[in-house]
Amino acid sequence: MPVDILVGTQWGDEGKGKLIDVLTRDVDMVVRFQGGNNAGHTVEIGDKRYVLHLVPSGIFRPGVACVIGNGLVVDPVALDEELQGIEGKGFATDSVQLSNRAQMIFVYHRIADSLNESGAATKIGTTGRGIGPAYMDKMRRTGIRAIELKYLDSLAARFRAECARYNRLFAASGVPEVDVEAELAKVLRAAKRLAPLVCDTVYSVNRAVKAGKNVLFEGAQGALLDIDHGTYPFVTSSNTVSGGACTGGGVPPQSIRNVWGVIKAYTTRVGEGPFPTELFDDTGEKLRQIGREFGATTGRPRRCGWFDAVASRYACMVNGVNKLAVTKLDCLDDLDEIAVCVAYKVNGVMTTEFPASVAELEAAEPVYEYLPGWKTSISAVDCAEKLPDNAKKYLRRMAELVDSEIAIVSVGPRRDQTFAVSSLS
Repeated sequence: MPVDILVGTQWGDEGKGKLIDVLTRDVDMVVRFQGGNNAGHTVEIGDKRYVLHLVPSGIFRPGVACVIGNGLVVDPVALDEELQGIEGKGFATDSVQLSNRAQMIFVYHRIADSLNESGAATKIGTTGRGIGPAYMDKMRRTGIRAIELKYLDSLAARFRAECARYNRLFAASGVPEVDVEAELAKVLRAAKRLAPLVCDTVYSVNRAVKAGKNVLFEGAQGALLDIDHGTYPFVTSSNTVSGGACTGGGVPPQSIRNVWGVIKAYTTRVGEGPFPTELFDDTGEKLRQIGREFGATTGRPRRCGWFDAVASRYACMVNGVNKLAVTKLDCLDDLDEIAVCVAYKVNGVMTTEFPASVAELEAAEPVYEYLPGWKTSISAVDCAEKLPDNAKKYLRRMAELVDSEIAIVSVGPRRDQTFAVSSLS
């Protein structure tokens, strides 16, 4: 079958946008299947840097259909602005399809998101984009779907009704109410622009699959932020793992051929939540600066730490990863020694399994194995054979620990700093 899925195997920010862009050389369609504009995918082409939030990363490849699937929650005003920004940089957006089943995010979701976070006893560290409240409305069956963008009178009536409901909640909480008509005007302007893009993407995706087209499903965030399999409650509001592609894109499991797992050569995390290998010293700050570890969507500095094989092995297992793409290997160039977490010690007990309990994760002491660094720049390396021996050794150990095969290595942010791997001997 011609369907591949690409997911993150850590807490997001692994470099999925770049890998999607690289893989789309051989792809006819890219499908985003979950999340919203809380995600940011960065693509560097030559000396130009582009950040995407809702539009699939295949947008920079002519002839590639870009599908925003039914599993997303979509802010129509934000999507309109993003499309205009892409066009302003000289790229066409007529290949974009917006699922008529995708849920919409509106201003009241964003206000509710901030209200929930500010009043919560446990801070999740959300982006404040309204993602969680929009998924909540989806599950309580009061959400507004993208199909309504084609029917402006119905859209306006439903928007006013939902604003009235939320305004009652805001008034009771002492929060300024939504200016309904002013916000509706913004929504209607965006709706007129987006309506021609709205279609039944379940049919268009399955037609592409049946026709033998190469289809790539693009995940956002990472497996450890999955609502079921991540470090709950410090997670996102959707299923970020490969199984989410079937529900979020509308394809059957037997369509899937490969699952690509993007894995950073070290580990990062944004927001709150346990992070066993986090570094609080100069090495952590060095990784942050060299790796430009600041959120593409929020600009927040990412927490940095050593590669966590326990967490990544769990993520690869849950996703069924059979092809690994390792990113930011070059960020380790200057290190004399590189630590890899191979197990946890939790309350005095050694384990190689990833705990479901946040309390256990917070108590986990990483058990490290140390590998020698290569102490030379690899940013100009264009094939695995030219990598230093210690870099190859590090990659082989990563693959062994997560029980998967490394197929791609990235040694810099640009398209041309990525190469396929056939052997690491």
